[in-house]
Amino acid sequence: MHRNTQTDTYKNNNVNKTDIRIFSLPELENIVQAYGEPKFKAKQIYQWIWQKRALDFDEMTNLSKNLREKLKESYSFNKLQNVHQQISLDGTIKTGWKLEDDSIIESVLIPVPRDNRYTLCVSSQVGCSLDCKFCATGKLKKVRNLKDYEIVEQFYKVNEQSIENYGHKLTNIVYMGMGEPLLNYNNVIKSIDKITNPNAAGYSMRRITISTAGIVKGINRLADDNMKVNIALSLHAADDKKRNILMPINETNKLKDVIKSLINLYDKTKVKISYEYIMFKDFNDSLDDAEKLYKLTKYFPVKVNIIEYNYVEGVDLKKSGDDKVNRFAKYLVDKGVMATVRRSRGKDIDAACGQLANKVEK
Repeated sequence: MHRNTQTDTYKNNNVNKTDIRIFSLPELENIVQAYGEPKFKAKQIYQWIWQKRALDFDEMTNLSKNLREKLKESYSFNKLQNVHQQISLDGTIKTGWKLEDDSIIESVLIPVPRDNRYTLCVSSQVGCSLDCKFCATGKLKKVRNLKDYEIVEQFYKVNEQSIENYGHKLTNIVYMGMGEPLLNYNNVIKSIDKITNPNAAGYSMRRITISTAGIVKGINRLADDNMKVNIALSLHAADDKKRNILMPINETNKLKDVIKSLINLYDKTKVKISYEYIMFKDFNDSLDDAEKLYKLTKYFPVKVNIIEYNYVEGVDLKKSGDDKVNRFAKYLVDKGVMATVRRSRGKDIDAACGQLANKVEK
């Protein structure tokens, strides 16, 4: 049986102040210079925040008391509050975080010790606007985009969870939690910049994956910005007719246009691209579906992750049987496609793919 753990409770008295973490280094330089302080103080503040993980101005001991008091008057740290936490039988940890406006998001720590992988599934939005038929998060509707520091703090806090529970730092980050990352493009990119900045977390961009339902403009922006993060396309159907049923976003972002944008991204960045393909009984699990998927693997090197469907309340779709899943995977492998069948983790605590919906809070 999974277990719930004790959560943090404290009152946020900073709601009327601007969170200092929203500012870039050049913006911090403008702030300290307006106080009559030398420009290098901004870099000290930046390192305290993003490298040393300070969440209080009094921790910044190489700043003068006068500067610290000035910062306190206008700025704050609106910390994430742990409001619920569940640990699965397989060791997966799902955590609900309350934000400064009392919205709730969830992040997931997925440990696979045998592979030396400790992955954070991070949220990028409160809710989601895409209404994918198989996804619990889409039923919540979108409330707002997360700010970059709210995304980064998930990383820091879950990294601490990983060390505390498994004695190992996070090895991978996947933007696969609540929300569509490419519809919060600016904040997602800012969060990646902070996570990978040598003056901050110094994390490797090669270990970061953005999952997208196929936002063509966003994928092309990644190419234009030369963002060398891995990309996982939530494909789930290899033709427009079926994909329109599962994912309404496909009506305005057709498969041919999504593939064209991925070709553009690969040509410019050579990033790793994968297709995520949830198999639904008698819907997208035939060998004809497998052939259509195979044809979409010819444009660039791509890995196919075949995923079992995780039950979502109120959804009529059902998971494909193991025989069909294995036959589908074998068809692809026999044609030279790198295809893997992935078993879901954290299902018993609604932490698996498509299940994040703040059910504990409800």
